[in-house]
Amino acid sequence: MISSYRAYGLRCVSNLPIPGFWPEPLDFQPTDLDLRCWINTKQPDWVCEARTLPSRLCYPESPLVGAAASGCTLTSFGSDEFFELAYGDGARFVFDSAGTRLSAIGPPPLSMDDLATYLRGPVMGFVLRRRGLTSLHAAAACVGAYAILFCGAIEAGKSTTVAALALRRIPILSDDISALREAEGRFQVEPGYPWICLWPDAVLNLFGKADALPQLTPAWEKRYLSLGSGGFEPVRRPLGAIYLLAPRTNEPSAPRVEGISARDAVLELVQNTYMNWLLDSRRRAAELDVLSRLVSSVPLRRLVPHVDPGRIGLLCDQVVRDAEATIGRQSFVSLASPR
Repeated sequence: MISSYRAYGLRCVSNLPIPGFWPEPLDFQPTDLDLRCWINTKQPDWVCEARTLPSRLCYPESPLVGAAASGCTLTSFGSDEFFELAYGDGARFVFDSAGTRLSAIGPPPLSMDDLATYLRGPVMGFVLRRRGLTSLHAAAACVGAYAILFCGAIEAGKSTTVAALALRRIPILSDDISALREAEGRFQVEPGYPWICLWPDAVLNLFGKADALPQLTPAWEKRYLSLGSGGFEPVRRPLGAIYLLAPRTNEPSAPRVEGISARDAVLELVQNTYMNWLLDSRRRAAELDVLSRLVSSVPLRRLVPHVDPGRIGLLCDQVVRDAEATIGRQSFVSLASPR
């Protein structure tokens, strides 16, 4: 049975259900399909063809350097006609160059839940890269008709912030990856998938118990908040503002929102584009051009959280008020009481 989804603006079909992806009726034409997935099945002919071609290790550039920062290796086949992401636990993902076909293998003891953690994150990040879409390490929420991004490094608090907003009935577009598309003269944010992934300490702070939410997979302690209908925004939204997360502080003025210079904003965005280790010099230059246009057209703000997790509600209040003032629109969702 074929499963159909939309993820990061792409229409996808798979031979197996992918946990966490947003289902979509299989009522579109084959020409509208963006990505076809073969999961834990006999390798399709195009993968067999790829493995007959000369190969080279793209990342890390030399095995002597040590383990890759991302925990994976990237291999190219032929003249970059196909690629393979391989992980130490045996998970392997083969793509065509255009990012339209994907073969995924997760040998035992890996489960479909284990494989799906890659599919929702770095695998889709790679597909977006091959399709020329710039993506940020950012979570996205909807304030009125606009998307606002929370951008930052790993464990900066992106997911915790949007989870706190979700508990205040503010729709969420994405968690961890925000895919940007230039359309209709401005930047748009594509919806990701309707889960927010949280570490147990964040679950404890938000829900009072570290095990209040289900685990992504029994082999991993990370958990997820399922947004469901109404909590997830499945339609792309124009980008209204970006909040760059600063390190947490115990200063009395925190949490607070500050201004940031265009130069500093560009430098931070360059560091926080998703899977930027994949870029060659040509693609890096093209991405810098995109980020420069982004900074010149979208308000960017510095968000300084407090070390006290009990102040997350105050941070949410400040962000929504600041977004209203920064974007300058009247159709903003009021901050409701937590569910």
